[in-house]
Amino acid sequence: MHDDRTLVEARLKRVLDERLRPAVYPEAVPLEVAVWHAPGEPVPVAEGLAAEPEPTAVGARWGAPWGTSWFRVTGTVPEAWAGRTVEAILDLGFDENMPGFQCEGLVYRPDGTPVKGLNPRNQWVRIGAPVEGGEEVRLHIEAASNPVILDYHPFLPTQLGDKETAGSDPHYTLTRMDLAVFDETVWQLVIDLEVLGELMAELPVESARRWEILRAVERALDAIDLQDVNATAEAARSRLAEVLATPAAPSAHRVSAVGHAHIDSAWLWPLRETVRKVARTTSNMTALLDDEPDFVFAMSQAQQWAWVKEHRPEVWARVKKAVADGRFVPAGGMWVESDTNMPGSEAMARQFVHGKRFFLDEFGIENEEAWLPDTFGFAAGLPQIIRAAGSKWLLTQKISWSQTNKFPHHTFRWEGIDGTRIFTHFPPVDTYNCSMKGSELAHAARNFKDKGVARHSLAPTGWGDGGGGTTREMVAKAARVRDLEGSATVTWETPRDFFEKAEAEYPEPPVWVGELYLELHRATLTSQAKTKQGNRRSEHLLREAELWAATAAVHAGFPYPYEELDRLWKTVLLHQFHDILPGSSIAWVHREARATYERVAAELDAVIDAAQRALAGEGSTSLVFNAAPHARAGVPAGAAGTALVQGATRLSPRPGGGHVLDNGLLRVEIDARGLVVSAYDSTADRETIAPGRAANLLQLHPDFPNMWDAWDVDEFYRNTVTDLTDADEVSPGEDGTSVRIVRSFGASRVTQVLTLPPGERRLVLDTEVDWHETEKFLKLAFPLDVHAERYASETQFGHFHRPTHTNTSWETAKFEACNHRFVHLEEPGWGVAVVNDSTYGHDVTRTVRTDGDRGTTTTVRVSLLRAPRFPDPETDQGVHRFRHALVPGAGIGDAVREGWRINVPERRVEGAGEVAPLVSVDQEAVVITAVKLADDGSGDVVVRFHEAHGGRVRAVLRAGFEVADVTVTDLLERPLTDGAAVERDGAGIAVRLRPFELVTLRLRRA
Repeated sequence: MHDDRTLVEARLKRVLDERLRPAVYPEAVPLEVAVWHAPGEPVPVAEGLAAEPEPTAVGARWGAPWGTSWFRVTGTVPEAWAGRTVEAILDLGFDENMPGFQCEGLVYRPDGTPVKGLNPRNQWVRIGAPVEGGEEVRLHIEAASNPVILDYHPFLPTQLGDKETAGSDPHYTLTRMDLAVFDETVWQLVIDLEVLGELMAELPVESARRWEILRAVERALDAIDLQDVNATAEAARSRLAEVLATPAAPSAHRVSAVGHAHIDSAWLWPLRETVRKVARTTSNMTALLDDEPDFVFAMSQAQQWAWVKEHRPEVWARVKKAVADGRFVPAGGMWVESDTNMPGSEAMARQFVHGKRFFLDEFGIENEEAWLPDTFGFAAGLPQIIRAAGSKWLLTQKISWSQTNKFPHHTFRWEGIDGTRIFTHFPPVDTYNCSMKGSELAHAARNFKDKGVARHSLAPTGWGDGGGGTTREMVAKAARVRDLEGSATVTWETPRDFFEKAEAEYPEPPVWVGELYLELHRATLTSQAKTKQGNRRSEHLLREAELWAATAAVHAGFPYPYEELDRLWKTVLLHQFHDILPGSSIAWVHREARATYERVAAELDAVIDAAQRALAGEGSTSLVFNAAPHARAGVPAGAAGTALVQGATRLSPRPGGGHVLDNGLLRVEIDARGLVVSAYDSTADRETIAPGRAANLLQLHPDFPNMWDAWDVDEFYRNTVTDLTDADEVSPGEDGTSVRIVRSFGASRVTQVLTLPPGERRLVLDTEVDWHETEKFLKLAFPLDVHAERYASETQFGHFHRPTHTNTSWETAKFEACNHRFVHLEEPGWGVAVVNDSTYGHDVTRTVRTDGDRGTTTTVRVSLLRAPRFPDPETDQGVHRFRHALVPGAGIGDAVREGWRINVPERRVEGAGEVAPLVSVDQEAVVITAVKLADDGSGDVVVRFHEAHGGRVRAVLRAGFEVADVTVTDLLERPLTDGAAVERDGAGIAVRLRPFELVTLRLRRA
């Protein structure tokens, strides 16, 4: 037989495009349209419905950027259409390639009842099936004219990302507003042919199945009268019935389809627009659930559910019913799909506390999966947190984006820093926007790396990012491939259904140890510095507020601010969403984030101040309140007292220019360029800075990645570097015991103050940058005389090690990585820490000196600032302040302590006398991360702590009150049956901890 594949395939494409799809709506009449443009921000639904619109028509321009227009469409169903299915076709000016990324709408009935959402792939509203004829139609559309930020030529700088700069010109053209007859037979024929055509294209040319499909398609096309498609569609369908009924092979890959709409809580739209995106999507999905009995939809992010409840109660009622029916499924158990690299220990824990508690309170549903399809890599401390929250599974898709190395598994156990293992799945479909195309299903089956030992994978199915969700076309396609020869089989299932089946068939999968590093989007550790600083500051302020409020509640009867702390935690958790904290959202989002963090700080400072004054009492003694988890200047952790005076620091001229700082423990030489050329540890008789090198070196790189500007830094940025060694000023600081350095470069200016505190082995660097560069990357370098093959990087509830070498492509790819408060490296018996108060991105490299002692120089570089132009063309312009410290002679315990010290400054309050800690622990290796009152209002004290040095320890916890009972709990403060073993030790509570083990205790007061 002659090979006529291309002929038939081309025929199929043209017939579908030019005859069949247009015939789905064979008859149409126009609707009358009127519009009211809301001034300013969106208005309540009742106001939009009551507004008096003005007549408009198809072809009219509408939609200023970020505006809202209320369209009213009216019409009458023709009497001649009686007995037929009728739909309204409402095209606001959609580009079908941009679902979620342009204008959208939510359709209401005149009484305010939501009907469904409108988007580029979902433009229809059912009027009747069948209609009687003569029905009056009246619908209202709340239309959002969100501008297109990520266009066909992506990553071009645009002012559309903020309402203040976006202008007022209309962006859309009203394209179609019709009542139309819906021919379901033709629609079903279109789906039949799409499924078979897509499957055929994925089958081997030599396979009999491909040719069987080809011939069946050809027979169907022969049966169609192209001049009367609607009358011949049924005959064409009958010629496809046999090939559509052939069952799949028993060995076929099995796909669990989960209806989904990954909605970014903010990204190329502001938070307020996400509130409406969620309402549109949930309206769509509840309507689809009514129409499709096999369909199941899952939505993550408790915050988004809370938005629906608060802002769209009429939609919430439909959602609650669908949840009760078991078909609209809460997923993930987190407040938002957060970044997991940068959130601190407690914040990461609270993502699960608040997320899981919302679903438990609202629906009585316990999530056991973490659902993070789009998060940019996963910190090594996360498995323990997932387990401590009562969950046991993880799903993500994003690692498939890695540029260099292909991850070796799709189903595996992920082991975290404490040894906790989590059953983890990466969907081999490689998208969280699966649309049930044959190419997607075939890719999932081919790509699945665990063939032979496992057969199941998951496919999140529906338009996401900007929302929209699953469409009826996707559901119809899934029905055809439920059991179809040549295809993976597809079944609608909940995430729990999938994980239970996958774990049962693959009980001993391979293990991956350590972080799940995404080899992409590394610059998200640096972009939008003020957002990151706001997050870090808020995390520590929340910890302080809980600590002092709990202490004051127990010791002084202070009213514990449950509701205020709950609200503020949720605000901070929201801003840890994986496009806000990483700095990859539009200008509007980050402008609002900066203002929000200022309000959060003001409220928390007020809580802290009130609690501390309640504890201090009336008096004139200057008390130092120490919220850090280690003693400071003689003041115990979590206590207040009089600080000890510790020696003095001398400032003297340096021969050859510059200055010397010396406190007897550390001698620091700063040359005439303002660079640190020596940091001599007097106790260890050891130099810190590599020979011939200088620390406190600011380095400027060009920064123009190949794509994803705010997200990416590509390795070639290192090829060009400018060392900023010219100084405008190097002079003694105002206090006479510090050095002030001023530099100018480009359009920017840096002012630094280097301080050596008395009695301490740490050099503090306060850096102010007035930053006005474009597409540049600013680093702060510390070349250290340390031979180390690995370094420690703090993560949630501990630290883990990364190599300093580049032996393999896996190490090479980690040229920019995340740390929390410290980076530490050491030789046996002596180490160095670099600690920070608000930065995350860094790199560590090593070279061997070819002259002199031929020793090893290990360089730690802190990432300070970037200046990408997309999606925010003014990213990071302005003044920034950073604090870092170089700590010579530091062991890992010193790194932990100094990391906390720089992030939790002491507070001074005048009062009557010392304040004892509410709880204390006798081991430095045990770090208390939370002291609070139990969330249930019982008055119980909750203490969370972990082993922080990476070893085993027996610790005794002591409470500053009489303890009636001790319970080991999960993160949600529920009793654990398999928790850490604790025992009473006199007046204390003894606990044994393995490396990095996390423990939560609930102490009932007598």
